[in-house]
Amino acid sequence: MNSTNKLARLAGFLYVLLSVPGVYALIYVPKTLMAHGDPAATAHNILASETLFRSGILADLVSQALFILVGLVLYRLLKGVDKTLAALTVILLLIPIPIVFVGEVHHLSVLTILDANGPAAALSEAQRYIQMSLALDSYDNAILVAEVFWGLWLFPFGWLVFKSGFLPRVLGVLLIVAGCGYAAESVAWLLLPDYGHLVSKVAGPLRALELLTPLWMLIMGAKDKTLAD
Repeated sequence: MNSTNKLARLAGFLYVLLSVPGVYALIYVPKTLMAHGDPAATAHNILASETLFRSGILADLVSQALFILVGLVLYRLLKGVDKTLAALTVILLLIPIPIVFVGEVHHLSVLTILDANGPAAALSEAQRYIQMSLALDSYDNAILVAEVFWGLWLFPFGWLVFKSGFLPRVLGVLLIVAGCGYAAESVAWLLLPDYGHLVSKVAGPLRALELLTPLWMLIMGAKDKTLAD
């Protein structure tokens, strides 16, 4: 596939495709099952909807696996613009994937902890709730670390899009703005966690700008050019 238009559409398709299980795993399932500040209610929700909880784990793993394909296609598309920056983009894109995989191990631990007939059977109900909360916090910490790189990779990606000549420059600018949103939110949660929710309200709309690029690539494609091998 040596056409910028075809590769852009493929990258856009894969990017939008992975967003579906990603939103399901990172937004829908937690909002449905997690009762913040109430471990007992959270445990009850997970046990009552174990299949939903497990489906969130699977959806996240599928989403991250698809991200690998996005990285490969984007590298093929953008390496002619700047090979070094294209490689940096893919590296920063790939780093958070194993971090999220490890995070999902903590989600699986939640099910083991809450199994009253499993290894945690000797623990009291209160102790199991504490262990569950620690596992969920560990997952959240993994996502926080991954989020740092979800922002960082958008900076070289945005610059490559800006310089490409076959995609609108404004998309590159929006990607960089989205990267700033991720960076601001990550720094706030890492250094000033008391202000994390406040910064997230401002950064959320900025982060959403990231999705405009894959949607454009999927729907509009790119100016058609032949890619050099």
